[in-house]
Amino acid sequence: MNTSKLVAKAKKGNNRALQELIDTEKTKLYKMAYLYMKNEVDALEVFQETVYKALTSLKDLRNDTYFSTWITRILINTAIDQLRKKKRVIPMERDILESKAPSYMNRESESDLLDAIKSLDEKYKTVLILRFYKDYTIKQIAEFLECPEGTVKTNIHRGIALLRDQLKEVIVNE
Repeated sequence: MNTSKLVAKAKKGNNRALQELIDTEKTKLYKMAYLYMKNEVDALEVFQETVYKALTSLKDLRNDTYFSTWITRILINTAIDQLRKKKRVIPMERDILESKAPSYMNRESESDLLDAIKSLDEKYKTVLILRFYKDYTIKQIAEFLECPEGTVKTNIHRGIALLRDQLKEVIVNE
């Protein structure tokens, strides 16, 4: 069944349809929450808060076909809110971070890349995650973040440049 029909059913109170919607998005949402929060406990908290907010405001979703974009936006805003509330940085040694990382992050090169992405400013992290992890187009990201396409392109290019510099340092230091 397509997303629009599931959303329509969920809006009418069909819990099974709502569960199906969440099941299709949960892995992507958790990965994104983990990239923002940098630890499993906080990522799960953000994920749960996102699902709660989505449940309570599903009726406000205007276009049912944009459910994925809508819930992703809720997650990003929730993660940023949580980070602002905590205003803390948890320095972790690489081996500790790798031991806490879920199994889908096992490869060393992915770990270096994820470490680098996590250290970026929010504006760069957000556009890079949306572009390369969620496969959104520049236009979709611009609509999603409500900013000009040029700004999105600039942030992607600057984010990639920062990642390139960070990853060069990792290679040199090893």
